[in-house]
Amino acid sequence: MIYDLRTYVCRPGTIKKHMKLYEDNGWAPQSRHLGYPVVYGAVETGNVNSYVHIWVYESAADRAEKRKALAADPDWQKFLKLSAEAGNLVSQTNTILTPASFFTPPTSPS
Repeated sequence: MIYDLRTYVCRPGTIKKHMKLYEDNGWAPQSRHLGYPVVYGAVETGNVNSYVHIWVYESAADRAEKRKALAADPDWQKFLKLSAEAGNLVSQTNTILTPASFFTPPTSPS
């Protein structure tokens, strides 16, 4: 199992607009191909112009296959075009994580 931690930074004052753009145009195709993320949320402390999401994959090959299908989806391509036109994003950082040997993911919030 691997976790794909993705952190995006928006220009100040644009995160709500960007999240709405994603909600209306990106959420459906992304979740259709990648499944449901572990978390998808705006940062409340620290860099409040950023948001993170974490996706879970069985393996690097599973991630590559799902992301390839997402990239080919016309609805996702539409979202990427709208996002680029809006110009809200400043940077993106992707980090692949593997769980520690002693870690068992929770099945539901405690």
